[in-house]
Amino acid sequence: MSQWPDTRILDLLGIELPIIQAPMAGATGSAMVIEASNAGGLGSMPAAMLSVEQLREELTIIGQHSQRPFNVNFFCHQPPVADERRAQQWKQLLEPYYRELGVDFEAPTPVSNRAPFDAAACAVVEEFRPKVVSFHFGLPEQSLLERVKATGAKVLSSATTVDEAIWLQQHGCDAIIAMGYEAGGHRGMFLSEDLSSQVGTLALVPQVVDAVSVPVIAAGGIGDARGIAAAFALGASAVQLGTAYLFTPQARVSASHYRALRTAKDSDTALTNLFTGRPARGIINRIMRELGPICPQAPAFPLAGGALLPLRAQGEADFSNLWAGQAVHLGIELPTGELTRRLAEEALALIRRR
Repeated sequence: MSQWPDTRILDLLGIELPIIQAPMAGATGSAMVIEASNAGGLGSMPAAMLSVEQLREELTIIGQHSQRPFNVNFFCHQPPVADERRAQQWKQLLEPYYRELGVDFEAPTPVSNRAPFDAAACAVVEEFRPKVVSFHFGLPEQSLLERVKATGAKVLSSATTVDEAIWLQQHGCDAIIAMGYEAGGHRGMFLSEDLSSQVGTLALVPQVVDAVSVPVIAAGGIGDARGIAAAFALGASAVQLGTAYLFTPQARVSASHYRALRTAKDSDTALTNLFTGRPARGIINRIMRELGPICPQAPAFPLAGGALLPLRAQGEADFSNLWAGQAVHLGIELPTGELTRRLAEEALALIRRR
């Protein structure tokens, strides 16, 4: 019998530990997912930056090395309408950096993309039938969601406000990730674009718990056992951690990103739209300082990153997204499986003392 005070997520997802490794596009691959799931938590495979062929390859590898439940995560944003004028204004804003680094400003702008969940991705879900499917930026259209649920998958999605949590429950979510303002990576906001409406984890989690009947997963600023124990005290049934897993050898982060993670303090992150066009929390670097982290000229998600790609090739740390949450300084270097087990053991010990 589980010793955790709330076992609803364990029972719902068929896992042993109430710890979810966050799906971090670009940084998470099958190796991290396998270790997190085999340790008893829930590994999460991000699909937003993968082609259908790449996703199938990663899911095949996971199936070969783990029989435990795992999660596949998709973005479900609406592709933006092309706005050539805005794209040109954005590139002109970046022109001084092109000149400084000797990059050809007149060359065609590369395309930066994040794929939304569609029929082709849904077919992969139907083929591999993962135990859990999660979404970011709301939920997909009803027909696709029904196909996902017909596979038997449990559906999760992120809420950044109580209103979003209520909406997700009304539209079929089996559990809700309450994503506090402190979280790294893209904000999951979808009912509003107003950043001033965003709520911190400490305030968000208990209000979401009170507002919905499905289990709640706390995310944002949780970096060690103390944060996990606090999340349970607030009424969460599980936690989702991302930044903590960026310190593992299974994380696919660049050398410059890793150096930034090792030296960042709590006050060294900010929400920015420079890298994709949508607010996301990352470690402050040169372009964020010089242009300001939020820039109205940045093209709509996910197009902003295209004009930055040639600059990244010349000065990666200055022009790349260095996603991280506010608990970045709590990160420790351990393999994914060992980290998952240690976090659970230490958190459970703290909970028992209460």
